[in-house]
Amino acid sequence: MSPTNRTVVVTGIGATTPLGGDAASTWEGLIAGRSGVRPLTEDWAAEQAVRIAARAAVEPTEVIPRPQARRLDRSAQFALIAAKEAWADAGFEARAGEDPKVDPDRLGAVIASGIGGVTTLLDQHDVLKEKGVRRVSPHTVPMLMPNGPSANVGLAVGARAGVHTPVSACASGAEAIGYAIEMIRTGRADVVVAGGTEAAIHPLPIAAFGNMMAMSKNNDDPEGASRPYDVARDGFVMGEGAGVVVLESAEHAAARGARVYAEAVGQGISADAHDIVQPEPEGRGITHALQNLLERTDLDPAEIVHVNAHATSTPAGDIAELKALRKVFGDETDHFAVSATKSMTGHLLGGAGGVESVATVLALYHRIAPPTINVDNLDPEAEAAADVVRGEARKLPVAGRIAALNDSFGFGGHNVVLAFRSV
Repeated sequence: MSPTNRTVVVTGIGATTPLGGDAASTWEGLIAGRSGVRPLTEDWAAEQAVRIAARAAVEPTEVIPRPQARRLDRSAQFALIAAKEAWADAGFEARAGEDPKVDPDRLGAVIASGIGGVTTLLDQHDVLKEKGVRRVSPHTVPMLMPNGPSANVGLAVGARAGVHTPVSACASGAEAIGYAIEMIRTGRADVVVAGGTEAAIHPLPIAAFGNMMAMSKNNDDPEGASRPYDVARDGFVMGEGAGVVVLESAEHAAARGARVYAEAVGQGISADAHDIVQPEPEGRGITHALQNLLERTDLDPAEIVHVNAHATSTPAGDIAELKALRKVFGDETDHFAVSATKSMTGHLLGGAGGVESVATVLALYHRIAPPTINVDNLDPEAEAAADVVRGEARKLPVAGRIAALNDSFGFGGHNVVLAFRSV
């Protein structure tokens, strides 16, 4: 097989999310249909219109030594935790150069964030105003850099084939994984650690999104606030955390006897060229991304049985996505089990594509699709366009090869669709 057409597989997964501090507990929460949304208890939340969010279930400082944590933005802390879990899960026992199973010159890292070190930036600006120049942390710049999470993951695993940071709003995490697939497929690397992270639960982002009318103000019912496809949906709920996968060429994985979760088939990418925040209402940009995926890969639409939808719980976005799926796949979408896991995790912005790729891979591996919770009154447009998994998790076909899509879209009109397939 030529270096430009290498098969890429997933050999490791890691996550820290509002549902759990690792991939296993996150998956357990998703299958159980448990919400990670809670009231914000900080003093600053009292004056906000939005007073709910999906905080990480496990504080990163409970996992990372405090001296190291003080030098890392919260987004980098999450990324490092998820990446180390994925690295160990893939069977690597040390960083590249120390572990003979991986060559550091053939190892890459691609970790994305939509907003980067916004918490560090805003907190240190407060320090500057309130305490003066000398009290500003000397670690501020490497902490606030959008590439900080990727750089720290690259250092942790010893990656020398390239360390990259796509920044495409809420499509960032998926774009990172798509970029990593291409690094392996084109021969730049044999192994890439890839995913997304975000930590933006802070007064300014909460206020800004709230004033934009993008977030749910259902403060009295936090666990029921994120309700994709429900007629009463009123915006997304912000979450935080990270999801990371280890991608590897099939040859490299086989040579070291690695366990394989799924094949990473490829990506489809497009842009709406419509509006900075509003999706193109008919889903034309998403349609192009889906068509691009089919044109660039050997994916057979008949293999697709599951879609982890972007579905943020906004009135316009949820339906545009389903319209695009219907336009490209027609009546075949009647057989797609569509899950909107943001109903449980909230929206992790740039981390969403990473966490939801982990969920998509596990759905194929265990052959079960997570439910979409809080859909009390399904939007008729959604009902007409797709088979939304509601109430309880649903078993997927147990025989044969099956495939699943993970959709991610972002402000600016970014559209990324990832495809995975069982092995």
